[in-house]
Amino acid sequence: MIMYRRVTDIQAMTFDLDDTLYDNMPYIYQAERALTNHIETHYPAAARLSKEIWLACKQQAISNEPMLKYDMGLLRLATLRNGFAQCEYSLAEAEHAAQDCFAYFYQQRSLFTVTQPYCDVLAQLSQRMPLIAITNGNVDVAAIGIGQYFTAVYRADMAHRAKPYADMFDKAQAALDIPAQNILHVGDDLCNDVYGAYLNGYKSAWYAADRSMSLQHEPVTCLPDVQLSHFSDLLNWA
Repeated sequence: MIMYRRVTDIQAMTFDLDDTLYDNMPYIYQAERALTNHIETHYPAAARLSKEIWLACKQQAISNEPMLKYDMGLLRLATLRNGFAQCEYSLAEAEHAAQDCFAYFYQQRSLFTVTQPYCDVLAQLSQRMPLIAITNGNVDVAAIGIGQYFTAVYRADMAHRAKPYADMFDKAQAALDIPAQNILHVGDDLCNDVYGAYLNGYKSAWYAADRSMSLQHEPVTCLPDVQLSHFSDLLNWA
């Protein structure tokens, strides 16, 4: 553990999820492959759409509603709607297909569980202070086995911009009713999490589950208050 600044009097913690508590991308790739197979099996007309067309459908969705870029779930649903609209489906069939494929992807996207050592630490922390998850993604915390540790889960959406913007940091701080300087935010991204925490008065702990942590290989905006060597280092503030 490396301390860059003093971290004292921590009364609550907030957590990023993806790549902080687990390596996220393998699960995304797995869910993407499962969705492709689902579309090929149930919606062959849409299966003929190229990757370039699907990307254009995504870009069209953002162009039509720029705030969708903050809501990964609604953006995927809008992309699916745009794609199915280009096939020979009726409006009702296209909407049904989009909803079905979105529900299937979301279930597949959360088809894993956080490993026990992380759960053990979260369990101990949650017995001693309130924990809140604030994520730019949309994983189902109950499905992956960690929902019980958080008093609230805030996700970026069309009303709450993604980190490092203040929206979710402010919402968590208001819910906790604790001064921001007494909240430790834990995350893997040196911009979204560490810089976001700094901008919003939080203390920050840098930890990544998906990679070796070396500042020489990261886009550094500002240093974290503390760089964790092990996730269990968080118990020092419990």
